[in-house]
Amino acid sequence: MFTVGRLITAMVTPVVGQGEVDYPQARLLASSLLDSGSDGLVISGTTGESPTLTKEEKLRLFRETKAQLGNQGTVVAGTGNYSTAQSIELTREAEKEGVDAALLVVPYYNKPTQEGLYQHFRAIAESTGLPCILYNVPSRTITSLSLETALRLSHVDNIIGVKEASGDFDQIARIISGTSQDFQVWSGNDSDTFGIMTMGGYGVVSVASHLVGRQIKDMMNLILAGETAEAAKEHLRLTPIFKGLFTVSNPIPVKYGLNQAGFQVGKPRLPLTEPDEGTAEQLRAMLKEYKMDLVVAARA
Repeated sequence: MFTVGRLITAMVTPVVGQGEVDYPQARLLASSLLDSGSDGLVISGTTGESPTLTKEEKLRLFRETKAQLGNQGTVVAGTGNYSTAQSIELTREAEKEGVDAALLVVPYYNKPTQEGLYQHFRAIAESTGLPCILYNVPSRTITSLSLETALRLSHVDNIIGVKEASGDFDQIARIISGTSQDFQVWSGNDSDTFGIMTMGGYGVVSVASHLVGRQIKDMMNLILAGETAEAAKEHLRLTPIFKGLFTVSNPIPVKYGLNQAGFQVGKPRLPLTEPDEGTAEQLRAMLKEYKMDLVVAARA
């Protein structure tokens, strides 16, 4: 059975100058994230500012990140959007670039029915040989992938799991209990990881792992070892940074945090902006409370 990994970082997209993608820095960041606990990366997801990346930028990021990591870590390409045809095209091209899997977000803005969601995801999955991961994030997409649709899609051969960021623990529990063991459920919110994994979920697609990856990995290993009480202590200790990195829209806080930690990733692209001074002060105070796990690599 193919496995993407339990701790996947939804990687930011470094930029430089007037907002040009900084590909050398992206390669360095990818390696540093693996060195600080990640098993793999999502490239061009929400945290990677996918709506503001061109198709050409996405494909080059997929190519360069995979070349950097080789077989040391998995690369999950964010290839889904609100257009089934465009999603199929980008997924096929990402497959040619050698990525390991595709992340397919619930279509946003056009508000499809559940039958539309089923046909959309099935059409993309059937167009590629890549393992596909569904991504349910109704805070961004408005439409939510229902339990019934998730269960139907779990029977599509190369749909291997779901990144669940709905916060609906009843639905998540029923997905975990209602699907086969080879259908994996990742938490889509750092603050939900403890709860989802203690119910039998597989792992997390994380934002906070940019900064505290080893600490998140340690908490996950405690859960897997059955040391739930100790894992709960770690979850509670990490909760302020899990919540703080969403004080304003992701990835504004985590990009700020990376720059503060000495790993320069530049500003968010418009329409996102850098945090205002009040928010920045809150973030600096929060970051001082934690040891940073990220290895800050020097450019060649």
